[in-house]
Amino acid sequence: MTDLEAMARVRVSSGSPVGRLVCHPRLPLVAGLDGERPAVHVWSCGAGELRELGCVGGESDVYGDARGWERAGRTPDVAWHPDEPRLVVAGGGSAVVEWTPAGISAVDGVAPGARYRRVAFGPDGRNLWASPSCGDDGEAWDRSDVIDLESGAVSPGPRWDTGVVPHPGGGLVATLASDQGATYGLFARAEPGAATGAMRVLRRALILDVDGYEAPLFSADGRHFAIRGNAYGNTLEVFAFPSLRRVLATTLGKPSPGYPYPREWLDQMRAWSRHNLAFAGRPGVLWIGTPTGTLIEVDLEASGAAEHDVVAGSPVTALAATAAGELVLAGGDGEIVLLTVRSDAERTSTSGHFDASPSAASAVSEFLDATSEVPDGRDLDEQLVLTDGDRDWNPYDLATVHTATAEDPTWLQLRVAINKLSDART
Repeated sequence: MTDLEAMARVRVSSGSPVGRLVCHPRLPLVAGLDGERPAVHVWSCGAGELRELGCVGGESDVYGDARGWERAGRTPDVAWHPDEPRLVVAGGGSAVVEWTPAGISAVDGVAPGARYRRVAFGPDGRNLWASPSCGDDGEAWDRSDVIDLESGAVSPGPRWDTGVVPHPGGGLVATLASDQGATYGLFARAEPGAATGAMRVLRRALILDVDGYEAPLFSADGRHFAIRGNAYGNTLEVFAFPSLRRVLATTLGKPSPGYPYPREWLDQMRAWSRHNLAFAGRPGVLWIGTPTGTLIEVDLEASGAAEHDVVAGSPVTALAATAAGELVLAGGDGEIVLLTVRSDAERTSTSGHFDASPSAASAVSEFLDATSEVPDGRDLDEQLVLTDGDRDWNPYDLATVHTATAEDPTWLQLRVAINKLSDART
């Protein structure tokens, strides 16, 4: 039995709902993306309290009637420093800035004219990873930039476009490289003090159908990760780590009826937040926020689920877990709620932060031992050993596959069609 207790509730200063929550990995701080304008709010969440500390972009114009890619193009991206109370804010066509308790300022080392859509800190905080690459020739989506924050030197990094998430065991990150036909779930070495500061992509990777996914989300013990998407449906997939075997695949709400999409289906799809997942402190449990204001507790190991009323009548617009294993929830009425999670099996501490267990580091070592790095400059299509969580494909398999059924993912059907066309031309 799990009990949720609301320790604190506050209203967003703008009165707007929050569309995404991002907690600091070690400190009691949480950032929230304003749902009405390209602005970012920052709260402290220690000692069972919530207190708004500041806002970046609060003077921005509202999104208004902008939808889809127009709104997405104006939505900021944020990255917490791994150890310090520093939040970098980028995206929306604006300059990269930094929030600290002292105020808002430019980021030392980042060129004043640089406009990045996605940002992430390297594991030791000395480098900022930014995507897409921003040079004299404009945006280059086939690569990223690695910025040395002390010297300002910029070096090339691998392609990524959807968040960079560290594994709790250290030394490994996960990210996505998207295309309309398929999305690669990439894993990369990322060690503090590395000479180049860049992530080093590994050959073992996921392949996901189509695009439009959110960044991966690791559990606190590193044994599971979830991916929310995609552009055409409210899918949810959970994978075991390090095996990459899929343990859950479902659709939130009604599955896609196919194009052209009826208005009622589009409305219900938009009702589900794209940032409604969290792993708290208890291993093997995923939390899902719903449009009705409840939280669904999914036990991945026992294959059970329970529903909890938290903000009944107000949709959950964002959900995240703090460094102490608490849940932070945003409601559609502009309320932020801090929840403590307690269960009979395991009580969650509300002080300090969750350290990676030895098993998390062991899982990373096991994954690294079973794969190798992609050589610099090599095409990922020719190097990656892919899995969808059920089946595996090496580059030769994909170059020679000639059969697929209507039940196979779109990316595999497309690959078969391309191979057949290539054979016909030969």
